[in-house]
Amino acid sequence: MDADSDVALDILITNVVCVFRTRCHLNLRKIALEGANVIYKRDVGKVLMKLRKPRITATIWSSGKIICTGATSEEEAKFGARRLARSLQKLGFQVIFTDFKVVNVLAVCNMPFEIRLPEFTKNNRPHASYEPELHPAVCYRIKSLRATLQIFSTGSITVTGILLYRYQTCQLWIE
Repeated sequence: MDADSDVALDILITNVVCVFRTRCHLNLRKIALEGANVIYKRDVGKVLMKLRKPRITATIWSSGKIICTGATSEEEAKFGARRLARSLQKLGFQVIFTDFKVVNVLAVCNMPFEIRLPEFTKNNRPHASYEPELHPAVCYRIKSLRATLQIFSTGSITVTGILLYRYQTCQLWIE
């Protein structure tokens, strides 16, 4: 690869995790018996409900807190959460959709070259840490963005953070 060439890399958002509250107590047994696409985990005290469109999985607690995972954008996560709240209303609960927020975003990216992890870690201390006995990737933390990058020697990068959800199709320019 030429040192003077610019390469555009696409960052693909693969998972958006969001949380919301229903402002009412939820009877998990009733949801398990009358709901569709439901798995009741009585020993843990939660219900898993899956939606097909958008493709999300929700963890429902009796307190009314619901965690949704599997969306690929903030809009899709909010639409899925509202759809889930509506299905709970149809089961007879007095659900009020409140306190929605995105709590985590996972994105992936592939570099067109391999990365020498020991050298990368040495040049980027204290932000980078590499323990090859524990994990095959360098953990690179960006405190200002509240993001963590897992950088693998193959050039694959996994980005986990909160502020990334504003950028649906990000591009990273490498010089």
